[in-house]
Amino acid sequence: MSVPVLLELAVGRPIEGAGPDSPLVTDLSDAVRIAHVAEAAGVAGLRVLDAVPGFEVLDPTVVVAFLAGRTSALGYLADVPTSHHAPYNLARRILSIDRATDGRAGLVLRPGEGDEVTGAVVPDASAVDPKERWCEYAEILRRLWDSFPAEALVGDQESGIFVRDELIRPAGFDGRFYRVAGAIDGPSSVQGRPVQVAAVTDAAEIACVVGHADAVIVDIAAAPLADAALTTELERRGRTRAEVALLGRIQVPPGIDADWLHEQVTRQSLDGLVLTLNGSTHELRTLIETTVSRLVAPRSTRSLREALGLPPAATGVGAGREGAA
Repeated sequence: MSVPVLLELAVGRPIEGAGPDSPLVTDLSDAVRIAHVAEAAGVAGLRVLDAVPGFEVLDPTVVVAFLAGRTSALGYLADVPTSHHAPYNLARRILSIDRATDGRAGLVLRPGEGDEVTGAVVPDASAVDPKERWCEYAEILRRLWDSFPAEALVGDQESGIFVRDELIRPAGFDGRFYRVAGAIDGPSSVQGRPVQVAAVTDAAEIACVVGHADAVIVDIAAAPLADAALTTELERRGRTRAEVALLGRIQVPPGIDADWLHEQVTRQSLDGLVLTLNGSTHELRTLIETTVSRLVAPRSTRSLREALGLPPAATGVGAGREGAA
């Protein structure tokens, strides 16, 4: 049985001593080589990290756009915090990458504090909870990505109809942290909308994110409770377990065995793995060629959503709104 696998890395340079558990940070040329090896092996995608202690890293959305232009099947997730990114601008940027890559993009949205830009216009000055901010932000992304369906773009010269504006719906979000009125300015991608992922530290956090996430990343130590928590919370919200992929994150030690990794997927009821390596680019390429290649099959799908075993996106403004705080 093939297992969807994501690999973690960041692109940048060291500025001080990295911690013993720091994920791999490499330069852009090595990242391209890793992407090619990963694509050839059948890896579902790369998760490009935003902040690594001891390193100065490049903006993941820029790295993702660069790498995606040099591959044809590999998916990409950009780690992005809610801080320092206006929801509309981020939604437009990720959707642009998704459309340019034929549906191979998504993001891991991370909770963040406020910043000087959003803080100046926050509707409710008493709103400070990062998790509540995350929920609002995640809902806005979904509303914006659903606001301009692909079928609304007609471009028919004979009839003179460029776009069916009755199909374009405003996001119309008015929350404690954000207000976003209009629709996005371009149509959805071939996968409906970019894949939205939440990374949680334990099963208890699943209740906060499950209303919005297409996939949830949980550390392998917390995985034994995660499947039951995810199933229960999805059923409570009228969703099914098949709608959300549960991905176990594993810090990979040297010489790890593919059979052991596969056993974790089966035992913990996981839908896939996120592997992070504290080592060199050579060690990561070796891991891909000798271990990951035994877990995955050659890619027969192009979109990241399909590679993760996810169903088509349920589009429509407010889809997933049941998860709002």
